[in-house]
Amino acid sequence: MRFVMWTVTPEPYDSPVAAALWRAYYTEVSDRWYLLHQGRRTDPAELEREIAARPGADLAPPDGRLLVARYGGEPAGSAGVRLLDGATAELTRVFLYEAMRGRGGAALLVRAAEDAARALGATRMILDTRGDLVEARGLYARLGYTETGPHNDDRYAEHWFRKELTRPQTGSCEGPTR
Repeated sequence: MRFVMWTVTPEPYDSPVAAALWRAYYTEVSDRWYLLHQGRRTDPAELEREIAARPGADLAPPDGRLLVARYGGEPAGSAGVRLLDGATAELTRVFLYEAMRGRGGAALLVRAAEDAARALGATRMILDTRGDLVEARGLYARLGYTETGPHNDDRYAEHWFRKELTRPQTGSCEGPTR
C-alpha cells in the first residue's frame, strides 16, 4: 500500500505557486457564479481585471498568512488568514484543485489556517461564503463553524460563519492518505 503525504506550509502570496492557485480558485468561483446567475462563464477580460485587483497582499506577514497544501510534494490547494483585529482572524481563499478533493486536504488546510490564526493572536475565526458553494458550507459545519449573522457587506456573501479558537489543535499539519 502506498501512502501519499499532505503538507501545509506558508507561501509568499506573490509566488508563482500562489498565483496559479489564486487564478484557479478565482476562475472556479467566478465561473460558478456566472453560470448560476447568467448562464455563462466569466468574461476573460473581467477575470484578468479581478485577479489583478486582488493579488493577496493582505495575506502577507505580519498580519496575514497564505498557506499552500501539497499532496505528494505537488501544490494542491491553499487557504488564507488575515488578522482583522487583535482577536479576530478571517479565513479566505480555501481551495483545492478538483482532482485533489475528497482526500482530506480541505480539512487539513482549514485546521492549519486555524493554527496560523492562533499564532497571530486570534481567538476567533470568521468567514463568509456563497449559497452555491455547498461543499464549503458543509466543510465548515463539519469543522465546528457555526452560522451567524452578517459580519460584512460583501455583495457575494450569503452565509457567514464563526468559530472560537480557544484550544490549540493537537497533531501536525501533515498526514498520510492513500
